[in-house]
Amino acid sequence: VPESLEAQAYLQDYAALLEAVPFPSLVIDHRWDVVLSNHAFASPFREVGPHPTAMPGGNFLRFVLFHPDAATVLGEHESSWCLPMLAHFAAAVERYGHDHGLQAVRRDIAQDPIMEAAYRQGLPHWIRAVGEQAVEHDGAVRPLVHPDPRWGATDCRVVDETPRTLRDMGYTRMTLVLREARRPQPRARQSRHAAAHLRVVPAPED
Repeated sequence: VPESLEAQAYLQDYAALLEAVPFPSLVIDHRWDVVLSNHAFASPFREVGPHPTAMPGGNFLRFVLFHPDAATVLGEHESSWCLPMLAHFAAAVERYGHDHGLQAVRRDIAQDPIMEAAYRQGLPHWIRAVGEQAVEHDGAVRPLVHPDPRWGATDCRVVDETPRTLRDMGYTRMTLVLREARRPQPRARQSRHAAAHLRVVPAPED
């Protein structure tokens, strides 16, 4: 929470604006801690189970990487969500290397051999293969499975709409604009740890 009363008042009013948006929308800091989110943002994730550190309304980066139910909501979890988020995380570590929150995420990545291999070896190759534009969130169209049957398996366009005042506070606002176009419903599968879906890099040999 900013110390400035003026900044706090701005965030209160911005929260009211956010709530009026019909699509999932959130404000995050450089760690991807969720500063503000609207009711529509909670809706796609209402069926995910509890997790001590990776709830979508707490830290969205941790949710994407570590929550065992993330792949049930985020379609094409590895290529469309995990790898772009790992790329943004790598950029954040380069910029805010001594941040304790980011270092904690880095330690958790290191504890999973597959995710660690994807982060250290697979990520640079993937970025070269898909191009820098695939890493950017703004404008990206990514699959999402919404529990509301009105949407179901669909796509969302990620839109960065950060005003200067939020940016000056170190925050970013993103909105997931849900699309009407439907995708084929994905086959049912057991919920597994997110790292189990990272297949871009094979597990290191012993």
